[in-house]
Amino acid sequence: MLQEQFEHDIASLIVDVLQLEVTPDSIDPEAPLFNTGLGLDSIDALELVLAISRRYGAELKADDERNGQIFASLRNLARYVEANRK
Repeated sequence: MLQEQFEHDIASLIVDVLQLEVTPDSIDPEAPLFNTGLGLDSIDALELVLAISRRYGAELKADDERNGQIFASLRNLARYVEANRK
């Protein structure tokens, strides 16, 4: 699957699961997902991890030291999920 299409799929998942009032196309793939970027918080992260696990089978663990990098942006998250989906 093309990277841009997969990023859009992940953006759609984020919008749907978290019931955000933005469109998937409006999410900048390089912008931070948390704090100043999209404004997600730790509860959002938990919901997102569950949804990703269900849909793609990609495992994300709370104690993974790479989480800061994985969740740094939509692009990073999409790359991780694509590389680790089952």
